[in-house]
Amino acid sequence: MPEELEEGFWREIQAYEEVRHMPYMTSVERIGIRKGIEQGRQEGIQQGKSLVLRRQLARRFGVLPLWVEERLARADRESLERWAERVLEAATLEEIFEGS
Repeated sequence: MPEELEEGFWREIQAYEEVRHMPYMTSVERIGIRKGIEQGRQEGIQQGKSLVLRRQLARRFGVLPLWVEERLARADRESLERWAERVLEAATLEEIFEGS
């Protein structure tokens, strides 16, 4: 769209928003918001998994060493899930994290 038409278009949108008290949102903005919400949701799920695993490990093995805290802090979803399964049968912290 030519620049002068685009400027006019946005002025009209802004005027419409003010009259209707309804902000205009483009489809691109809506898609961006949805993606942001989904990304935040996924990050929240991962943080929750990490927190639960950290609590399980601490309950089973006591105070966690720094190397375990560091592994948990940078773990991806698959690693957290794999370690959470291992916590049920592993005899040591090293067994939980070996090969990962």
